[in-house]
Amino acid sequence: MAEITTGEIRDFLDKIQGQEISLSDLRAEFHILPETKSFDGVRNIMHQLAKQNIVKPVGRRQGIFKVVKEVKPVPLFSIVREKIPPFPLIFPRYDDTDIEMDFSEYIVVREGDLITLAGRKNKSKTLMCINFAAVNVDKRPILMGNEYTKLVNDIYVPDQRFLNRLQNIDNVEWVDEDGNDKVTLLPVKGDYAEHIVPNRLNIIDWINLDANQLYDISKVMEDIKSNLGRGVAIVALQKGKGAEDGRGGQFTKDFTDCELLLDGWDGNDDALLTIGTVKEKTKPIMGKTYIFSNWNGAKITNFREVVKCHTCWGKGWKKVGNGSAPCDNCGKTGYVDL
Repeated sequence: MAEITTGEIRDFLDKIQGQEISLSDLRAEFHILPETKSFDGVRNIMHQLAKQNIVKPVGRRQGIFKVVKEVKPVPLFSIVREKIPPFPLIFPRYDDTDIEMDFSEYIVVREGDLITLAGRKNKSKTLMCINFAAVNVDKRPILMGNEYTKLVNDIYVPDQRFLNRLQNIDNVEWVDEDGNDKVTLLPVKGDYAEHIVPNRLNIIDWINLDANQLYDISKVMEDIKSNLGRGVAIVALQKGKGAEDGRGGQFTKDFTDCELLLDGWDGNDDALLTIGTVKEKTKPIMGKTYIFSNWNGAKITNFREVVKCHTCWGKGWKKVGNGSAPCDNCGKTGYVDL
């Protein structure tokens, strides 16, 4: 047969960009026999391609290469671009007034953004998630939840408690005029990025990682964002008591565009919502705090902004002589209404 050429190998490598290939694999692909010029020629060609950064040797193993994936420049100003408005995401409303959470008007949400809800157990993460789905129901959101579905006779069905919550939001039409669900419920409890539906609102409640793999949250969130296209993701994470970040610590902030933190307040079912990282805003709002009540796991009520108590500075206790006593200005909660 004719001697193998660089062009033939280049054509083959173009089809497997990003993958690994060995000299043995190449010789088998082109049916190259030992003791022919092409047998050593393959090695020479691959080393020449390595100098051109078309392939690169892998590790210390001889004769194995990774095919470099071609990256083409992205035009910036050389083409006319349509100005894309912010993603029309609606934030949850409080049921007693039907007003959208007031801080939302200052948060700019773009296509491809990821919003993080980091909260303590039983502190309204699911309440927030299903209310995001409710007010954005006409955008046909995607719901994935660790506790939204269960297996019955090898078939996934909605968990009854979760279904009750949705039905308790009685001012929302959950089905269209043909009787089809407006919300797509996916029984996904891992590998979330693989199941993201591009260009849609994807809500994940919640991402659960093993304790020794919490640092992986950054990569998980990166992969989710990469698959969103023009959509938006809302991701719930567990958070420890008193922690400033969700499980995974600082790594949870790497790919977060808007961060909402949920904590307990006053020892009851009310939740304390703190605005964390916000990448694009029209007004300084990071650090603002709000309190709301959770009605039956379905409705947000009595939503109001609060500030740290100026007597105890958020600690709930004030100094009295050589000791301390519960702060009577804030009722030991650490916060007072604005």
